[in-house]
Amino acid sequence: MASSFNVENADGYERLMGRWSKRLAPGFIDFAGLADGESVLDVGCGTGSLTFTLAERPGLKSITAIDFSPVFVEAASQRNTDPRITIQEADACALPFEDESFDRAFSLLVLHFVPEAGRAVAEMRRVVRRGGTVAAAAWDHYGGMSGMRMMWDTVAMIDSNARAMRHRYSFQPMMRPGEMKASFLGNGLVDVEETSLTIRMDYDSFDDYWAPIAAGEGPLGKYVTGLDAYTRTRVDTAVRDAYEAGEPDGPRSFASVAWACRGRAPD
Repeated sequence: MASSFNVENADGYERLMGRWSKRLAPGFIDFAGLADGESVLDVGCGTGSLTFTLAERPGLKSITAIDFSPVFVEAASQRNTDPRITIQEADACALPFEDESFDRAFSLLVLHFVPEAGRAVAEMRRVVRRGGTVAAAAWDHYGGMSGMRMMWDTVAMIDSNARAMRHRYSFQPMMRPGEMKASFLGNGLVDVEETSLTIRMDYDSFDDYWAPIAAGEGPLGKYVTGLDAYTRTRVDTAVRDAYEAGEPDGPRSFASVAWACRGRAPD
């Protein structure tokens, strides 16, 4: 299995996470680095948050984007109007490119959904040239995603079946401090640096926050849509109460942190 992320439709994903990926992308690019004339691979492009942010740099030679989900590939392809961008379906753990094909290989908010994340890092290392850069970021679900943890902690108090799922959500690959750095070093990258990147997820209302999950998007969405009617009503009510926290429904803002790592292929 190359991905554990549950995809219902591209628009739902945009509401759940794509809009926040776009907000994180510029800071990730600044950390990862870019130079004019380079070719860049986006591993796990989703609906194109990183791909189209990269395309804002006119000096890039080419941008190749891959994703395991045909839903995402179709959505990103429909948006694309830049001749430098190529988008295709592919597996992060078996990239369909020759060795040393790119100057840089990036992966934004994907590796934690790849069960064999180390293989994906190894593949990114393989396809960059000597001296090229590999960079990736993954959400810190345990300690850095206050808005999402609020949901999981609330649900786990209602349904004991959700506790194991909360554990899996909190400790997916590449989420612990130093874990991504160790993988980069173990796969032969040098000058490896790890940091954290922070954005805020701003919601207009409870519906803005809950609707994509209620529709089945993402790991929590898959869980919620599988509940019986009684438990579903309890969950909906409890999560709304947690979101509102005693205040009228309306805007809320949650700090969200991702681990980011970069390394260089040896010369």
